[in-house]
Amino acid sequence: MTFRAPVRDLAFALKAMGHSDLLAQAYPDLDEDTVQAVLEAAGAFADNELAPLNRKGDQEGARYENGKVTAAPGFAEAYRAFVEQGWNSLSADPAYGGQGLSKAMELAVFEMVHAANMAFGLCPMLTQGAIEALTLHGTERQKRLVLPKLVSGEWTGAMCLTEPQAGSDLAALTSIARPDGNGGYRLSGQKIFITWGDHDAADNICHLIIARTPDAPPGVKGISLFLATKYQVKDDGSLGPRNDFRPASIEHKLGIHGSPTCVMLYEDAQAELVGELGQGLAHMFVMMNAARLQVGVQGVAIAERAFQQALAFSQERKQGRAAWGDDGMIYGHPDVRRSLMLMKAKIEAARGICLTTGVLADVAHKAADETVRAAAKARQELLTPIAKAWSTDVGVEVASMGVQVHGGMGFIEETGAAQHYRDARIAPIYEGTNGIQAIDLIGRKVRANGGETMRALCAEMATTAQALADAPGLAPVGRRLAVGVAALERATDWLLGASNDEALTAATPYLKLAGDVTGGWILGRQALEAAGSDDPWLVAKAATARLYASQVLSVSPGLADSLGEGADDLEQTLATALAG
Repeated sequence: MTFRAPVRDLAFALKAMGHSDLLAQAYPDLDEDTVQAVLEAAGAFADNELAPLNRKGDQEGARYENGKVTAAPGFAEAYRAFVEQGWNSLSADPAYGGQGLSKAMELAVFEMVHAANMAFGLCPMLTQGAIEALTLHGTERQKRLVLPKLVSGEWTGAMCLTEPQAGSDLAALTSIARPDGNGGYRLSGQKIFITWGDHDAADNICHLIIARTPDAPPGVKGISLFLATKYQVKDDGSLGPRNDFRPASIEHKLGIHGSPTCVMLYEDAQAELVGELGQGLAHMFVMMNAARLQVGVQGVAIAERAFQQALAFSQERKQGRAAWGDDGMIYGHPDVRRSLMLMKAKIEAARGICLTTGVLADVAHKAADETVRAAAKARQELLTPIAKAWSTDVGVEVASMGVQVHGGMGFIEETGAAQHYRDARIAPIYEGTNGIQAIDLIGRKVRANGGETMRALCAEMATTAQALADAPGLAPVGRRLAVGVAALERATDWLLGASNDEALTAATPYLKLAGDVTGGWILGRQALEAAGSDDPWLVAKAATARLYASQVLSVSPGLADSLGEGADDLEQTLATALAG
């Protein structure tokens, strides 16, 4: 189960999506040579330090004993090495000790981290979200004492939202924070599913928690955001006594066994307000949106890991008479080859969507022109639910295909293919289920502004389709992409005129359609970037785009046609089933 960090794939994807060109002014030192050097160093760390721990983390997992959580074997040491080499501080503000690199670069590095060891990568991933939330909304004290420790990685962050009775309905949470009379709060309640909520890999753990104050109004308007640290932080930055919260247990999960998922109890714990009272959900969305994009990258990462293993197995497993090759390996069977190529095409499409969203975040933050910043922000927000949901669905699909390529051996734990499938399955649930992402897409991102942002994206994709139609060997891609874009435009027009029930019923298929077409656009741009080269690796980009166009884009019109159907049937069928 060897792993090779996809350094060349990542560097090419960044280049094809205009990373260097778009960010040249904002990041003048981030030229192609620097990007390559950073990716190679991160890839070496992922290959040599993290990947060897992945299987052991799955088999032995994190442990809970006597009220304490111990990280999976080797994870604490690997985390300290991760921090010492500076991987935790890539995109953070230099004012707090960060390196100030682009968000897209951070995502590229974290793809390799997650692919090598997804359970490990969840810890620094959540710390990145905490850094972003405190950078925007933290108090001066929090920025002075807590933020630099999170940036350095000496302390880690945890996001504490869910409660047993609330699930994704955060309006139903009951955790309460009472003023202590000294400018702080005393927080009590229970949170569940808290990833890396307790562990022994860092000196302190910073919990960002949403809770209510005693006089808060009901619903989401009564939610505020608080910071509680495992060890209290004194005014000089040193650590004080243990705070009054603890893990009650860790969950026994389908996958990601190396990641401790904690039930946390807060028992009059000392806490500080982050931002403004009653604005907790808005403040927490900074951390949640950062995590959603990172979870999309996790989908890409686990798909990459599953693909690499399936490809290696197909070149070692001899069975039957292959159509191609004289050695009888299953890699020579057409259906196996088709599966592997489709896996690779979807990975490259999902990777491009996630990295493009990262580039847009950088442009929205750094561009000199306000109009450019606003347009980039709007497209970033449009693509975020697609990046999260479509990419994590790809992760599960590709991991499942990886098991299939292994045949019966894929169903056996010893081969490791099953672990990738088990690990991948959480990502469509994390940070708002993919159904919630679809509702967010149709409501806040498409219908809210009359489809303007989606139409602008479709116009750009149509331009790419025309360029492909005029390029040697890429005309089929251009033709299929044009059809896909037209289907997405038609679906968007329908969505804007649909009733609320119709729109909600169609939300998930609409997101899939948007992801399918955007993925085809990504692969088309990559094929254009590679055109004219005689390098076999680059020549293959055209074949990848053509396969995706024939296998994925070709079904777009049917998917668009289906959106307006089924709302009444769903209600009636369910009612009949319940009555029966």
